[in-house]
Order: sequence, then C-alpha cells, then structure tokens
Amino acid sequence: MVENVIWPAYLDANRTRSEGRRVSQDLAVEEPTVDEIAKAVQQIGYDATIERDKAYSREHWADRGRVVVRGADDSTKNDLVQAVAAYVVAMRD
Repeated sequence: MVENVIWPAYLDANRTRSEGRRVSQDLAVEEPTVDEIAKAVQQIGYDATIERDKAYSREHWADRGRVVVRGADDSTKNDLVQAVAAYVVAMRD
C-alpha cells in the first residue's frame, strides 16, 4: 500500500514554490493546518493519519505536523495534493 505525506507547507500561500509550496497561488491558503488537510483527505475518500510532532525539512524548527495518506494508489501525489488544496479552499469559503 502506498503512503503519501502532505505537509502544510505544500498548501501555504505565504511560501514560494522554492520554499515548498506545490499548488498554484489560487489554490493556496494562509497557514493551513493538519486538521484541515486531514479532513480534506477524508472528503476525497482516503485514510488520513495526523502526525503532529513532525517538522518539514525546510522549516525544521517548527513542528507543524504532517498528514500521512493511505490508499491513494490510483492517483499521483501531485493529483492528490491538488485535490486536497481545492477541498481546503472550499472548506474555508
């Protein structure tokens, strides 16, 4: 079973692409939380596990956590991140 990791930095509007953002600016949100990301992953239909004590390698001083996604064998990581970002934007509207 494939496991994908989604870091909040992937969706953060305050980051540039070189700082780790993986979605376009219109799908990015300010300071996304692991709870929002996990809820979006579950809305898509995959299992999500939150690991709160983890730090993204580009910001090793901040434990913002990460979301581990299981069961996303049928899509690429990029497709998964784009779909999660769209759900997070929709949840905030």
